[in-house]
Amino acid sequence: RSFLTRAAVVDASVLILGETGTGKSLLARHLHAGSRRAERPMIVVNCAAIPESLFESELFGHVRGAFTGAHADRAGLVRTAIGGTLFLDEVADLPPPQQAKLLTAVEERRIRPVGSSKEVDVDFRLVSATCRPLGEERASGRFREDLYHRIALLSVTLPPLRERVEDVLPLARRFLEAAVRRHGLGERLLSPKLRPLLERHPWPGNLRELAHTIEAAAVLSTDPVLPP
Repeated sequence: RSFLTRAAVVDASVLILGETGTGKSLLARHLHAGSRRAERPMIVVNCAAIPESLFESELFGHVRGAFTGAHADRAGLVRTAIGGTLFLDEVADLPPPQQAKLLTAVEERRIRPVGSSKEVDVDFRLVSATCRPLGEERASGRFREDLYHRIALLSVTLPPLRERVEDVLPLARRFLEAAVRRHGLGERLLSPKLRPLLERHPWPGNLRELAHTIEAAAVLSTDPVLPP
Protein backbone atom coordinates (compact mmCIF):
# COMPACT_ATOMS: atom_id res chain seq x y z
CA ARG A 1 0.00 0.00 0.00
CA SER A 2 2.89 2.34 0.77
CA PHE A 3 4.46 1.63 -2.61
CA LEU A 4 1.12 2.19 -4.35
CA THR A 5 0.63 5.54 -2.64
CA ARG A 6 4.05 6.79 -3.72
CA ALA A 7 4.20 5.27 -7.20
CA ALA A 8 0.69 6.06 -8.43
CA VAL A 9 1.12 9.83 -8.44
CA VAL A 10 4.30 9.91 -10.55
CA ASP A 11 4.88 8.95 -14.18
CA ALA A 12 7.87 6.66 -13.60
CA SER A 13 7.84 3.23 -15.19
CA VAL A 14 6.97 0.42 -12.77
CA LEU A 15 7.93 -3.26 -12.85
CA ILE A 16 5.77 -5.63 -10.77
CA LEU A 17 7.29 -9.01 -9.90
CA GLY A 18 5.65 -11.99 -8.26
CA GLU A 19 4.39 -15.51 -8.69
CA THR A 20 1.32 -16.26 -10.78
CA GLY A 21 -1.84 -15.18 -8.99
CA THR A 22 -0.27 -12.75 -6.51
CA GLY A 23 -2.27 -9.79 -7.83
CA LYS A 24 0.14 -8.12 -10.28
CA SER A 25 -2.64 -7.08 -12.66
CA LEU A 26 -4.70 -5.77 -9.76
CA LEU A 27 -1.81 -3.62 -8.56
CA ALA A 28 -1.32 -2.30 -12.09
CA ARG A 29 -4.97 -1.25 -12.23
CA HIS A 30 -4.67 0.50 -8.86
CA LEU A 31 -1.56 2.33 -10.10
CA HIS A 32 -3.51 3.56 -13.11
CA ALA A 33 -6.60 4.47 -11.08
CA GLY A 34 -4.51 6.54 -8.66
CA SER A 35 -2.56 8.37 -11.36
CA ARG A 36 -3.17 11.64 -13.16
CA ARG A 37 -3.93 9.49 -16.20
CA ALA A 38 -6.90 7.74 -14.59
CA GLU A 39 -9.42 9.34 -16.98
CA ARG A 40 -7.56 7.94 -19.98
CA PRO A 41 -7.48 4.24 -20.98
CA MET A 42 -5.33 1.51 -19.48
CA ILE A 43 -4.32 -0.81 -22.31
CA VAL A 44 -3.37 -4.36 -21.30
CA VAL A 45 -0.93 -6.26 -23.52
CA ASN A 46 -0.42 -9.98 -22.87
CA CYS A 47 3.14 -10.27 -24.17
CA ALA A 48 3.04 -14.07 -24.05
CA ALA A 49 0.09 -14.18 -26.44
CA ILE A 50 1.38 -12.03 -29.31
CA PRO A 51 2.89 -14.02 -32.21
CA GLU A 52 6.32 -12.68 -33.13
CA SER A 53 5.22 -12.03 -36.72
CA LEU A 54 2.39 -9.77 -35.53
CA PHE A 55 4.21 -7.95 -32.75
CA GLU A 56 4.93 -4.70 -34.57
CA SER A 57 1.48 -4.48 -36.09
CA GLU A 58 -0.27 -5.24 -32.78
CA LEU A 59 1.75 -2.74 -30.77
CA PHE A 60 2.63 -0.03 -33.26
CA GLY A 61 -0.21 -0.36 -35.76
CA HIS A 62 -0.02 -0.39 -39.53
CA VAL A 63 -1.18 1.54 -42.56
CA ARG A 64 -3.50 0.25 -45.22
CA GLY A 65 -1.71 -2.00 -47.69
CA ALA A 66 1.31 -2.58 -45.44
CA PHE A 67 0.91 -6.33 -45.88
CA THR A 68 -1.60 -8.85 -47.16
CA GLY A 69 -4.82 -8.43 -45.20
CA ALA A 70 -4.11 -4.86 -44.09
CA HIS A 71 -7.31 -3.45 -45.57
CA ALA A 72 -7.39 -0.36 -43.35
CA ASP A 73 -5.16 1.69 -41.08
CA ARG A 74 -4.82 0.35 -37.55
CA ALA A 75 -3.68 2.47 -34.61
CA GLY A 76 -2.07 -0.32 -32.54
CA LEU A 77 -2.09 -0.79 -28.79
CA VAL A 78 0.61 1.77 -27.97
CA ARG A 79 -1.25 4.60 -29.72
CA THR A 80 -4.48 3.52 -28.05
CA ALA A 81 -2.72 4.03 -24.71
CA ILE A 82 -1.75 7.65 -25.47
CA GLY A 83 -2.46 9.77 -22.41
CA GLY A 84 -3.08 6.66 -20.32
CA THR A 85 -1.22 3.56 -19.13
CA LEU A 86 0.33 0.77 -21.17
CA PHE A 87 0.45 -2.42 -19.10
CA LEU A 88 2.80 -5.08 -20.45
CA ASP A 89 1.83 -8.31 -18.71
CA GLU A 90 4.41 -11.14 -18.76
CA VAL A 91 6.95 -8.84 -20.37
CA ALA A 92 9.75 -11.39 -19.84
CA ASP A 93 8.10 -13.67 -22.41
CA LEU A 94 9.04 -11.31 -25.25
CA PRO A 95 11.78 -12.77 -27.49
CA PRO A 96 14.95 -10.62 -27.85
CA PRO A 97 14.03 -9.19 -31.30
CA GLN A 98 10.74 -7.91 -29.89
CA GLN A 99 12.51 -6.57 -26.82
CA ALA A 100 14.74 -4.46 -29.08
CA LYS A 101 11.71 -2.98 -30.87
CA LEU A 102 10.00 -2.25 -27.57
CA LEU A 103 13.14 -0.60 -26.19
CA THR A 104 13.16 1.94 -29.01
CA ALA A 105 9.52 2.85 -28.40
CA VAL A 106 10.03 3.15 -24.64
CA GLU A 107 13.25 5.18 -24.92
CA GLU A 108 12.14 7.63 -27.59
CA ARG A 109 8.38 7.60 -26.97
CA ARG A 110 8.03 7.46 -30.74
CA ILE A 111 6.81 4.66 -32.95
CA ARG A 112 6.53 3.99 -36.67
CA PRO A 113 3.45 2.05 -37.82
CA VAL A 114 4.22 -0.87 -40.12
CA GLY A 115 4.31 0.36 -43.74
CA SER A 116 4.49 4.04 -42.78
CA SER A 117 7.35 6.46 -43.41
CA LYS A 118 6.25 8.74 -40.58
CA GLU A 119 6.94 8.42 -36.87
CA VAL A 120 4.27 9.15 -34.27
CA ASP A 121 4.87 10.65 -30.82
CA VAL A 122 3.32 8.57 -28.04
CA ASP A 123 2.83 9.66 -24.43
CA PHE A 124 1.99 6.84 -22.02
CA ARG A 125 2.81 5.60 -18.53
CA LEU A 126 4.50 2.19 -18.67
CA VAL A 127 3.73 -0.57 -16.17
CA SER A 128 5.14 -4.07 -16.69
CA ALA A 129 4.79 -7.37 -14.86
CA THR A 130 6.30 -10.84 -14.92
CA CYS A 131 6.29 -14.00 -12.84
CA ARG A 132 9.72 -15.00 -14.12
CA PRO A 133 12.97 -14.25 -12.22
CA LEU A 134 14.33 -11.35 -14.26
CA GLY A 135 17.71 -11.51 -12.53
CA GLU A 136 18.29 -14.95 -14.04
CA GLU A 137 16.78 -13.92 -17.38
CA ARG A 138 19.18 -10.97 -17.60
CA ALA A 139 22.20 -13.01 -16.54
CA SER A 140 21.50 -15.59 -19.24
CA GLY A 141 20.95 -12.95 -21.91
CA ARG A 142 17.30 -13.84 -22.41
CA PHE A 143 16.23 -10.38 -21.27
CA ARG A 144 17.98 -7.19 -22.34
CA GLU A 145 19.74 -5.28 -19.59
CA ASP A 146 18.99 -1.91 -21.21
CA LEU A 147 15.28 -2.69 -21.51
CA TYR A 148 15.17 -3.80 -17.87
CA HIS A 149 16.49 -0.44 -16.69
CA ARG A 150 13.90 1.34 -18.84
CA ILE A 151 10.90 -0.58 -17.51
CA ALA A 152 12.02 -0.83 -13.88
CA LEU A 153 12.68 2.67 -12.64
CA LEU A 154 10.43 1.60 -9.76
CA SER A 155 10.10 -2.07 -8.87
CA VAL A 156 8.02 -4.02 -6.38
CA THR A 157 7.74 -7.74 -5.59
CA LEU A 158 4.40 -9.09 -4.45
CA PRO A 159 4.91 -11.87 -1.88
CA PRO A 160 3.14 -15.20 -2.35
CA LEU A 161 0.09 -15.89 -0.22
CA ARG A 162 1.93 -18.54 1.84
CA GLU A 163 4.12 -15.73 3.19
CA ARG A 164 1.07 -13.62 4.08
CA VAL A 165 -0.83 -16.01 6.34
CA GLU A 166 -2.45 -13.13 8.22
CA ASP A 167 -4.12 -12.02 4.97
CA VAL A 168 -5.71 -15.36 4.08
CA LEU A 169 -8.85 -15.11 6.18
CA PRO A 170 -9.67 -11.45 5.37
CA LEU A 171 -9.14 -12.18 1.68
CA ALA A 172 -11.31 -15.28 1.86
CA ARG A 173 -14.13 -13.18 3.35
CA ARG A 174 -13.80 -10.59 0.59
CA PHE A 175 -13.82 -13.26 -2.10
CA LEU A 176 -16.89 -14.84 -0.49
CA GLU A 177 -18.74 -11.50 -0.52
CA ALA A 178 -17.83 -11.03 -4.18
CA ALA A 179 -19.05 -14.53 -5.08
CA VAL A 180 -22.36 -13.95 -3.31
CA ARG A 181 -22.91 -10.74 -5.29
CA ARG A 182 -21.80 -12.24 -8.59
CA HIS A 183 -24.08 -15.28 -8.41
CA GLY A 184 -26.97 -13.76 -6.50
CA LEU A 185 -26.58 -16.26 -3.66
CA GLY A 186 -28.16 -16.06 -0.25
CA GLU A 187 -26.13 -15.39 2.86
CA ARG A 188 -22.83 -17.26 3.02
CA LEU A 189 -20.41 -17.31 5.96
CA LEU A 190 -17.13 -19.07 6.65
CA SER A 191 -17.17 -21.67 9.40
CA PRO A 192 -14.66 -20.91 12.19
CA LYS A 193 -13.31 -24.43 11.58
CA LEU A 194 -12.06 -23.29 8.18
CA ARG A 195 -9.43 -20.91 9.51
CA PRO A 196 -6.66 -23.42 10.29
CA LEU A 197 -7.30 -25.24 7.00
CA LEU A 198 -7.11 -22.05 4.96
CA GLU A 199 -4.00 -20.83 6.75
CA ARG A 200 -2.12 -24.15 6.50
CA HIS A 201 -2.71 -24.64 2.77
CA PRO A 202 0.30 -23.40 0.69
CA TRP A 203 -1.92 -21.87 -2.05
CA PRO A 204 0.44 -22.42 -4.99
CA GLY A 205 -2.01 -20.50 -7.17
CA ASN A 206 -1.99 -17.62 -4.65
CA LEU A 207 -4.92 -15.15 -4.66
CA ARG A 208 -6.41 -16.64 -7.81
CA GLU A 209 -6.54 -20.13 -6.30
CA LEU A 210 -8.04 -18.85 -3.05
CA ALA A 211 -10.68 -16.82 -4.90
CA HIS A 212 -11.71 -19.74 -7.12
CA THR A 213 -11.82 -22.15 -4.17
CA ILE A 214 -14.05 -19.86 -2.12
CA GLU A 215 -16.29 -19.12 -5.11
CA ALA A 216 -16.77 -22.81 -5.88
CA ALA A 217 -17.56 -23.56 -2.23
CA ALA A 218 -20.10 -20.73 -2.10
CA VAL A 219 -21.87 -21.98 -5.21
CA LEU A 220 -21.89 -25.68 -4.29
CA SER A 221 -22.62 -25.49 -0.57
CA THR A 222 -26.15 -26.29 0.59
CA ASP A 223 -25.34 -24.78 3.97
CA PRO A 224 -25.12 -20.99 4.40
CA VAL A 225 -22.15 -21.55 6.73
CA LEU A 226 -19.43 -23.07 4.54
CA PRO A 227 -18.10 -26.16 6.32
CA PRO A 228 -14.63 -27.67 5.91
